Amino acid sequence: MTVPIQIAAIVLDIEGTTSSIDFVHKVLFPYAARELPGFVRQRHEQPEIRAVLADLRNEAADLAADVERIVQILAQWMQEDRKATSLKTLQGMVWEKGYRNGDFKGHVYADAARNMRAWAAQGIHLYIYSSGSVQAQKLLFAHSEGGDLRPLIRGYFDTRIGNKREAASYRLIADTLQLGAEQVMFLSDIAEELDAAAAAGMKTVQLVRDNRVVRGRHPVATDFDRVPVSLDVP
Repeated sequence: MTVPIQIAAIVLDIEGTTSSIDFVHKVLFPYAARELPGFVRQRHEQPEIRAVLADLRNEAADLAADVERIVQILAQWMQEDRKATSLKTLQGMVWEKGYRNGDFKGHVYADAARNMRAWAAQGIHLYIYSSGSVQAQKLLFAHSEGGDLRPLIRGYFDTRIGNKREAASYRLIADTLQLGAEQVMFLSDIAEELDAAAAAGMKTVQLVRDNRVVRGRHPVATDFDRVPVSLDVP
């Protein structure tokens, strides 16, 4: 597979792109919903957890929330799939226990892992941008079914860099990578995220797995083997 010189980096979404939506929604989310209440009740006085809970109170605009109220807020946010940074951080902490205990392994499509290895070997720098916390991202790739994929990945971005549906987030990523946006390709299954990346000047490809309906104006690939990295993608 040949890669044009202008593609210096590929930024990858996780859910629906490198990894199955079912893994996130049927394994990770239920595990967090089951484990988070006890985790917060047992560890809320620890400095690291206390700092996250302070952020949660700010995000919830409920500065007086006690532990039980926080548990209620977390349950509501998980039900809504809220992209709150404090929630994602706490979920990552709980998932770490699950990965380390062997309760589950991180799902990464075989075609994704194979092409990540090929692209990295060709000198393309790989990065992850997900609404899940950086900690959760690293855990998934460290404990994936295909082994530890972290050596392939140069860096990670989460919602601290900005909302995934805002062009400013992708401009900031390109600036952080010290690259022109046109040198970066973003892969995601979500049209609105790809719209934002394209507005920032990045090349884009929409992953459409499992016969999902295509919504958007971006080049489409059904798996990583069909990602047109050898083309001058608009």
